[in-house]
Amino acid sequence: MHLFADLAPSTPLTSGPQASLLDINVAEIASILTILLLVATGVALISRRYRVPYVTGLVLAGLAVTELLPQPVRLDSDLILNLLLPILVFQAAINTDISRLRTTVKPISLLAGPGLVIASGVTALVLRLALNLDWIPALLVGTILANTDTISVIAVFKEVRVPDRLSTIVEGESLFNDGVSLVLFGLILQAHTTGHLTVLGGLQQLFVVIVGGSLLGLAIGYLCTALFVALSDDPLSGILLTVAVAFGSFQAGQALQVSGVVVVVVAGLTVGNRGLSQSLSASSKITLLNFWEYADFCVNTFIFLLIGLEVDLLQLWGIIPAIALAIFAYQLGRLLSVYPLLWLTNRVDIPIPLRWQHVFFLGNIKGSLSMVMVLSLPATIPGRTDIITLVYGAVLVSLVVQGLSLPWLVKCLNVAPVSKTRQKIEAAQSQLIAAKAAQAELVKLRDGGVLSKSMYEEMRADYQIEVAEAETQLRHLNGRHIGSQRPSYGRTVKLNAIKRQLLMVERSALNDAVRKRIISAEIVSPRIEAIDNQLLTLED
Repeated sequence: MHLFADLAPSTPLTSGPQASLLDINVAEIASILTILLLVATGVALISRRYRVPYVTGLVLAGLAVTELLPQPVRLDSDLILNLLLPILVFQAAINTDISRLRTTVKPISLLAGPGLVIASGVTALVLRLALNLDWIPALLVGTILANTDTISVIAVFKEVRVPDRLSTIVEGESLFNDGVSLVLFGLILQAHTTGHLTVLGGLQQLFVVIVGGSLLGLAIGYLCTALFVALSDDPLSGILLTVAVAFGSFQAGQALQVSGVVVVVVAGLTVGNRGLSQSLSASSKITLLNFWEYADFCVNTFIFLLIGLEVDLLQLWGIIPAIALAIFAYQLGRLLSVYPLLWLTNRVDIPIPLRWQHVFFLGNIKGSLSMVMVLSLPATIPGRTDIITLVYGAVLVSLVVQGLSLPWLVKCLNVAPVSKTRQKIEAAQSQLIAAKAAQAELVKLRDGGVLSKSMYEEMRADYQIEVAEAETQLRHLNGRHIGSQRPSYGRTVKLNAIKRQLLMVERSALNDAVRKRIISAEIVSPRIEAIDNQLLTLED
């Protein structure tokens, strides 16, 4: 029985007329953007307060704010492919350190290459058999749902301590996974258009578009690096140049019939690892990277919000069995790709612990790129509306269920166990921080006339005992800890975080002094440059 039987092929995703952002007048666009920005700000505050993944909050908010907009809107496929997609891919590439990827190239290559093909094939086969889909739609859905979203997983890694190598593999797999999945997606669409595509012909075309895209990306990346030298370390001109490279490389790839995404990835890697490090000062590099981080944040914010706006809950409710089956299919595909391939990797490379492999499997969250791909499907695809609804439902469940449960699951896996000595050190630190904060509050109460001098001294003495005990314990534990083993990764991360905070305070104070005309920018500039260099060193 076809689980989509109740859906008419022409049924829109949302009730009532929908308008593309390109079809709405300027005043309404301004109103819509203002509302969405305010909603996103509220989601950010609530997410931080209740420790909910930001992207999950955005999707749920999108479901709730439809009535606040002047009129329903949708994501236009041309806008997605030509504007949003290059930003997402270029930002990920420009922030990727190739030197880190070299040490993990084997697991990344297997997961992003054969792993994606296996996951796509298994997902497509299950959907083909269970939902009676034709091969082309089944393969398209399989490729779309085989793509993983790194944003949600990396957000979890910021909350839960994980080893650096694990984080590097996840980031690297996601970067190249995006490129390979989009290339496969394009080949399947080509097979749909032409009516035929043999396995050998597909492999040849895959080779041509990837190799051709890589060569074109290298050429554009090195040209951009040369232009950085000519710009004489101008950060604003550098931002304009990288924006031109991101969009121009994608369009060049499309025009030359190679993979535009591969061109953007390779160009971004070249610019990030050669152009920025060799041609720009630390201050200019920080300015440029901050711009791209903001651009990526804005794009993801609007995509995830608009996902919620596009979803018709009543329609989704009618195909819950199909959505559950799609989730089972892509999880099965991930299972059959992760564990066997990493078992092979362990035979020829540094072993990846089984707990880490569980993170790769459980972190199989779907996100913005899956939505970009499904919304770009041409109208000639059979059952296009049904496919979009199915993918929307799978992504929504993935973001809400997997996104909320992943932090807890990673903690349960204990991928970065903390020693008993480290636990005692952090317990003593918490006692010291709490006692010092209480003493600072006592000073405010005394100065405000709330506490008498005698009461202040008596209460402060009690806290001083706790401070002394904590300091004594920390001296003992830190001395024994340092003497017995080399500094741990967790200790290094903590020290770097403290140093980074202190450097940012210094930088902010100097900028405030310049803004208030206390000292001249010419005198302060070398000091700010030195601070930026130290910040970059800590990031590296």
